[in-house]
Amino acid sequence: MTRLPGTLWRQGLRLAPAMLLGFALAVPAQSSPPEPRTPPWRVDPFASTYTPLPRTDFIITHATILDGAGKRIDDGEVLVRGGRIVAVGRNLPDRTGARMIDAHGRWVTPGVIDVHSHNGTYVVPLTDIDRDSSDVSDGEQPNVADTWVETAINVQDTGFSRALEGGVTTLQVLPGSSPIFSGRAVVLKPITATTVSAMKFPGAPQGFKMACGENPKQRDAEAKNGPTSRQGEVAFIRNAFVAAQKYRDAWDRYASGAAAAPPERDLKVEALAGILAGDIHVNMHCYRSDDMATMLAVAREFGFHLNAFHHAGEAYKIPGLIRAADMCVAVFGDWWGWKMEALDDVRANAPLLDHAGVCVTMHSDSPQTGQRLNIEAAKAGGAGRALGIDTPPERMIRWITSNPARMLGLSDRIGTLAAGYDADLVLWSGDPFSIYTKADLVVIDGAVAFDRASPPAHSLSDFELGRTGSPRP
Repeated sequence: MTRLPGTLWRQGLRLAPAMLLGFALAVPAQSSPPEPRTPPWRVDPFASTYTPLPRTDFIITHATILDGAGKRIDDGEVLVRGGRIVAVGRNLPDRTGARMIDAHGRWVTPGVIDVHSHNGTYVVPLTDIDRDSSDVSDGEQPNVADTWVETAINVQDTGFSRALEGGVTTLQVLPGSSPIFSGRAVVLKPITATTVSAMKFPGAPQGFKMACGENPKQRDAEAKNGPTSRQGEVAFIRNAFVAAQKYRDAWDRYASGAAAAPPERDLKVEALAGILAGDIHVNMHCYRSDDMATMLAVAREFGFHLNAFHHAGEAYKIPGLIRAADMCVAVFGDWWGWKMEALDDVRANAPLLDHAGVCVTMHSDSPQTGQRLNIEAAKAGGAGRALGIDTPPERMIRWITSNPARMLGLSDRIGTLAAGYDADLVLWSGDPFSIYTKADLVVIDGAVAFDRASPPAHSLSDFELGRTGSPRP
């Protein structure tokens, strides 16, 4: 079975000659220049150069399938050809030439999607030892909307390979939440690469991070260069969007031919104008329900859409507001009470929201949690059962597959096992919501990215040399 090549930072730098040749010959993908009147926020200066790993056609048989759309198929089959899912069901025809994978006793799901990762910028254990090594946020001022987190990502972070081994096939890396306007996000595939662009999900909508509440308030109080209260934060946000409206309108006049020249570029205002235009998706860090209600009011005032609340510890208090806003929430499995605005968080947040008809997803926010998002969902589901809300596996799987795909604007490509979708899937050793289950096979775009039966020969990082040179059990 195809094996994922070892990463550059692992022992011996042992790379296959063909892989080294591939690195030497790799050139950035050429894209057509934008039209001269294209708003600059629609132009990506850091184009994806992602190329799938070597693909194979295969059919998984005799599996328990959770398709990510709410359906469970016992003794089912999944047929993959050319990097796409061809069919899902029972007794599938046209399996000629497809490699057979017998999955008796095992489960198949879409690939896990982590919508809130800091992999590559909050690198462990380096950042735990030396805080200055973190690139998770630029703390210069409360508005760093001109920053792009992908320009800071260290692809050597072992968090990527560990997430992959936990079934993650797509992740969104966000900047931190110290600034109010934290900057652009990036959607990646956790494959071995030497550049961020080679990991970048082609065609993924552009994301952006904003923050409210304690984090930016405390940062600004310490730095003495921004709002130091919640009311100050809201005033700061509204003033910034007033400026963005003027910038957007000036671009609209230029694009329509009403103005002879575009406005002078301002990268900070430009990003916010892209939000107002609906071209950039907002990921809003908020915990308290009153903060979330306030941010929804600001979004209505300026006519933009909040794509998702992240952390959202008190979202269970306002499901009607969130549902009416046609947005999602990304929550923890059981984190609560570590700071003032998290004191009223509850472990059953996800099932309470799901039961109320809200699009809910699990997220990591840490490289450790990002290795086991399936178990985060299981913990939340268990808390829901204690309250009388029984979420079956075929529905719970949506919290880590199709719902996060919707949040990222990729619900037509990933997150569901259905004909025509990208072949991102996981073959689990058993029930994916059991603590004893492991990812046996992780497939990205129809290519085997991780095979537990044949792990990378040098799968230990430099920080794990105290163990042995043998693959992890």
